[in-house]
Amino acid sequence: MPERLVTVGSSVGLHARPATLFVQAAAKQPVKVTIGRPGDEPVDARSILGVLGLGVKGGEEVVLSGEGDGADTALDELAALVATDLDAAA
Repeated sequence: MPERLVTVGSSVGLHARPATLFVQAAAKQPVKVTIGRPGDEPVDARSILGVLGLGVKGGEEVVLSGEGDGADTALDELAALVATDLDAAA
């Protein structure tokens, strides 16, 4: 199962707008993707409640995992999104 270790670029972390944008992008992927802190149980990346429940702050690392055909491409796209300061992109 491919994985990406990514540092969260948004100063507020994965809360409010950044979490919403991430979940929307994950929902568009053709494969199932999970997100979590390294060493912790991951959550479905398409679940806004799951992502918000992680409580990830800016500068923290998360692990993205995917399974199925196209997982590498999906993870690359989502990793780039997580690493971006989505608050500045408003």
